[in-house]
Amino acid sequence: MPKQSLARSRRAGVLVPLFSLRRAGGWGVGDIADLPVFARWAASSGFSVVQILPVNAISPGQNSPYTAASAFAIDPIYLSLDDCADFVAIGGRQALTPAERATLGAADAALTIDWDLVRTIKGKATRLAFARFYKDEWQPQTRRARLLADYVREAAPWLDEWTLFAALHQEHRGAPWTSWAPPLRDRDPGALDDARVRLGNEALFGKWLQWQLEEQWRHARDQALALGVELMGDLPFVVATDSADVWTRREELRLDARLGVPPDAFSTDGQDWGLPVYRWDAMEASGDFGWFRQRARRAADLCQLLRIDHAVGLYRTYFRPDDGGNPGFTPVEPSKQLRLGEGLFDLLANAADIVAEDLGTVPDFVRDSLTRLGIPGYRVLRWEKDDGVFRDPAEWPVLSVATTGTHDTEAIAEWYDALSEDEHRALLALPGLEALRARAPVRFDAGVRDALLELVYATPSCLALVPFQDAIGARERVNVPGTVAPTNWSYRLPMTLAELAADHTTTDRLAAMATRTDRKQRKKKRARTS
Repeated sequence: MPKQSLARSRRAGVLVPLFSLRRAGGWGVGDIADLPVFARWAASSGFSVVQILPVNAISPGQNSPYTAASAFAIDPIYLSLDDCADFVAIGGRQALTPAERATLGAADAALTIDWDLVRTIKGKATRLAFARFYKDEWQPQTRRARLLADYVREAAPWLDEWTLFAALHQEHRGAPWTSWAPPLRDRDPGALDDARVRLGNEALFGKWLQWQLEEQWRHARDQALALGVELMGDLPFVVATDSADVWTRREELRLDARLGVPPDAFSTDGQDWGLPVYRWDAMEASGDFGWFRQRARRAADLCQLLRIDHAVGLYRTYFRPDDGGNPGFTPVEPSKQLRLGEGLFDLLANAADIVAEDLGTVPDFVRDSLTRLGIPGYRVLRWEKDDGVFRDPAEWPVLSVATTGTHDTEAIAEWYDALSEDEHRALLALPGLEALRARAPVRFDAGVRDALLELVYATPSCLALVPFQDAIGARERVNVPGTVAPTNWSYRLPMTLAELAADHTTTDRLAAMATRTDRKQRKKKRARTS
C-alpha cells in the first residue's frame, strides 16, 4: 500500500461503532455481518469510509472497546452466529431454549445494549456450535478441521498465547492474571506446559472462535471494498493490564504506574486511565518495537485505514506512579520524545494509511512533527476557535480530518442547543453560514444540521468524517469520558439497517451534499491552479 495515500485524496466518511448496528432479528448487538450492509448504505449516501471503534477482545466485565484484553484477538461478541456453519448445522437459534430465545428477543428489541446478557446468550450459542465442530469436524479430521489447523499455524505468534490466557481466565472465573497462583501468574514453564495439556480443548475452542471471526471479517471487509467503501479501524493506545499481552510481555510495560493525561484547561486533575505504561526503552531494546510492529500489521490487515488513538502519547507518555510519587512524562528529554514519536509514526504509516487523534493538550512540536510526516490530525468544528472566534473551516489544512465530533463528544444537536447567545453569534458569523445567520435559530433543526454538515464537508480537509448521529441529526451519544455508567458504550441505532436503507430522503440528502461540496472543491482547485 502506498505510504499515506489518504493525504492525496478527498473522502467523506461516517463514524459508527460496530456494536451500535441493528438489524431485525439480531442478537442485541451489531456484529460482523452488519458491516457490508451498513457499507452499502454508506456508499449510497456518498461515504467511501466507514470508521468503527476498536473491535479487540476486551476484559471481562468491561464495555469500553479501549480496555483491550488482546492487541490481536477480535472480540467474540462480534461473531455472526447466523452465518456460522456450525451453528446453522445444529438448527441455529432452535438450539437455544424457549426461555433463552425469548430473552434474546427482548435484548434485540432494547434501545441500548445489555452487554452481560448478550455475552451470556451468544457465549452459550457459540459453545454449542463449537461442540458440533469438535464432534463432526475435528475428531474425524475433515477438510474444515485442516483449514482450522492451517489458520492456527499462521496465527500462532499471537493466537497460542491469547487462547491459553483466555482458557486460564475461564478456569479462574474471570479473575485477573495478577491474582493467579505464582507459577501461572509468573509464567513458570512447567505450570504453562501443564495448563496447555489441561486446557487443551478450551484453548482449541478459542482458536476455532478466532478462525470463524477472521473468516467472517475478511469476507465483510472484501464486500465493503467491492462497494467502494474502506473500513477505518481504531488502534487503542495500549491494552489493559489484565490482558494476554501484558501477561506475556510485562517486561515492556510498567505495572507500578498508570497511564493518563496531565491537568489542562478542561480538567484540573487531568485524567487517570488506569492502564499500564509503556517502557519505551525496553520495547526498543528487546526487538526494535517488535510487538508494536506486530500490532500495526494486525490492525492494517483488518482495515484499510487506521485512527491512531492518543497520538501525543507516542511522543511522550504521561504517567502517575502507584506509590503516590510525582507524575511525569516518558521519555523526559524533548529530543528523545521527538525521536520516539516520529519513529513510531513512521512504523505505523508504513503499515497502513493513518490519521492521528491529536485532540486535547498537544504540544506544538507534536503537531509540527505530524505535519512533516504527512499525517492528518483532527479539526473538530466546535473546538476550532481562538478567543471565542471560530476559525474559518475553509482555511483548515488539507492534511486534516474535518469533523463535527467524536465518539467522546455529545451530538452536534446537543452542543448547538447548549450554546450561549454569544457563542451562537460567533458560530453563525462563519463564512458559509449566511443563510443560517439570516434566521439565527436558537434551537437545532434540520436546517442547522445540514448547514453545519455542509460546512465540514466543504473544508479542504482530505477526510470529512461525520458521526452517524450527526449525519441524521440524532442526540444520543456513545461515551461520556471520565464516567462509568450503563449508558456508556451501549448506543444502538434507533432504526434497523433495513429501515435505514429504505429512508431514501436521508440517503439522497447526504449523497447530494457530498456531490455538491465535492464539486465546489474541484472548482476551487481549478481556480487555484489556473
